[in-house]
Amino acid sequence: MTGGDNRAVSLRRVAAVSGALFVTLALLFMVYMVSTTNDARLAAQDRERHAYDVTLLTRSLDATISNSEAALGRFVLDEQEETSGNIYYGEWRKARVQLNELNRLVARDPAQRERVAELRELFNRRDTELARAARAAAAQQGEGGVNLFYTAGLSPTGPALSAKLSDIAAAERDKLTRSIETTQFFSTEADRLTDYLGWLGILVGGIALMLGLSSYSTLRAYLASKEEAETEAERAGELEVAVAERTAELVAANEALKAEAEERQLAEAQLRQVQKMEAVGQLTGGIAHDFNNMLAVVVGGLDLARRRIDGPRREVMGHLTNAMEGATRAAALTRRLLSFARSEPLLPERVESATLIPSMRDLLDRTLGERISIHLDLQDDAWPVFVDPHQFENALLNLAVNARDAMQGVGDLTIESANVSLKAGEVGDNLKGEYLRISVRDTGCGMTDEVRERAFEPFFTTKDVGKGTGLGLSQIFGFVHQSGGEVDIDSTVGEGTTVSLYIPRAQAIANEDKVKVHPAAASLSEEDDIVCANARILLVEDDPRVRTATVGALEDLGYDPRSCGSGAEALELFKPGEFDLVITDVVMPKMTGPELVRELKAIQPDLSILFVTGYVGEGDNDELVGHEILRKPFTIGGLSSAVANALRAGFTSQPPSAGAAATG
Repeated sequence: MTGGDNRAVSLRRVAAVSGALFVTLALLFMVYMVSTTNDARLAAQDRERHAYDVTLLTRSLDATISNSEAALGRFVLDEQEETSGNIYYGEWRKARVQLNELNRLVARDPAQRERVAELRELFNRRDTELARAARAAAAQQGEGGVNLFYTAGLSPTGPALSAKLSDIAAAERDKLTRSIETTQFFSTEADRLTDYLGWLGILVGGIALMLGLSSYSTLRAYLASKEEAETEAERAGELEVAVAERTAELVAANEALKAEAEERQLAEAQLRQVQKMEAVGQLTGGIAHDFNNMLAVVVGGLDLARRRIDGPRREVMGHLTNAMEGATRAAALTRRLLSFARSEPLLPERVESATLIPSMRDLLDRTLGERISIHLDLQDDAWPVFVDPHQFENALLNLAVNARDAMQGVGDLTIESANVSLKAGEVGDNLKGEYLRISVRDTGCGMTDEVRERAFEPFFTTKDVGKGTGLGLSQIFGFVHQSGGEVDIDSTVGEGTTVSLYIPRAQAIANEDKVKVHPAAASLSEEDDIVCANARILLVEDDPRVRTATVGALEDLGYDPRSCGSGAEALELFKPGEFDLVITDVVMPKMTGPELVRELKAIQPDLSILFVTGYVGEGDNDELVGHEILRKPFTIGGLSSAVANALRAGFTSQPPSAGAAATG
């Protein structure tokens, strides 16, 4: 081969190498561009999925909030915390979880993160508005919960919350639109580059064939690549086996977690049962302690009176009076329990605190002892309130006794009153308006934050076992809330405690068309009103001992009673115009008192009725309205007043029967 041929061959080789190098670089560049384009397309697709997730989560959050508010609507209507109440709380907690998830999804987007922060503020504000109606429904305030729910429905927070969710979804839709456009652009570019890459591959293949398919180095590289691929395949198989094993382990762990969760639920149920039993035991110990003290007074007084029955009348009457006082205190404790269970209706009336509180001074002095100094700082022009006076007195007495125990029997007790105007929510969940504030302040040991938070819980007490029922403050809380007010505690450890009762001004309270209950401890006086001597009375009482005692009392009062033990016997004895009054127990077997009265009213519509009961259940309250009610246990004085009122109510609407008129 000549020198010219060698130069030509060398030039061809250089040209071929240069062309191959150029094509290789072009191929690498095309591969890089395709890879970059695919990455951009995948990133755009990820943004699309993220936008879909955020949009879907906003819709789910909006639906969950709507479901929660709907459940709250049912809750304030039926006041069933175990059903509709739990649905409301569960849906609201679910909405909070979804809100947290939404905040996590938009964490990398400053604009969306700011919108979610505004959404969280609206959500918390809405939570506060709805929580008021929920607490009112849980406390069974009836129309109060509905009014609060209606007020929450008129609040602009709900529409603002939905609007903010719509803004977040709209922003994600804009991002979604841009992501779709970006994805389409990169998809088009990727397809175009792939076509170029295909043509370039054909060109490279041709050049490779021309450069020599038999190149040893190329074959060796190919064999090495093949061996590496086989190795990777083996590794992939091993990885697949490892993934399957790990999956099996995860399944086993999941089953173990489910079993553990079931065991935990069972343990929690057992713990709740133990807590219930502890509460019942604490309540039983406190009640037993109080009743034993009262029974000791009753038994001791009766025993001493029996021993001295032939002795001086003054001494016998003193012992009987002590026994009656113990029995009256036992009846008062029963009323406290019924009030705590919301089974005794309130009997509100207009009360002047400036008159009522000073009248309790002697009672407080005897109850608290000589080592407690009582100071009254009462406002002369204090606003009147519309409350049950007996419950109001019990509330003040309970606060005074708690203050005495906190001061260990030595210290200063101050009772203050003041007229205040409150904004909505200034004290607890109070409504905007004018309130009378009654504050009881002591110089005792004070309360820790933990004790103050739990002070109104039923059965919670810091006293020794058997020294208290834990119902005092919870009863006060229930009474004040039933009266439309609020309670506040301000306490400092080592300095003392101030408990303030905020009761609405009388003008803001509804009418007093309530069931009237005669005091159980009323005494017979010379001025007892007997409307019609020898009035004929039908007594229906299933307890023979109570029936005998009541008949004897009616005879002593100058009436003409006939008695029976059941509603069926009463229907057999009753004839129109033969009786001026029917006295019936409320709770009797087979036929209750209200059921008997319905039958008798069908026979004689103008018949006078007096109900006697030791318990007013929820189911019969409507049927008792408009009739006189006498609470067990009662004295002859209480019976005299109740019978006189019942007869007077009947005589004002209808003339008395022939028998009554003849003896009148």
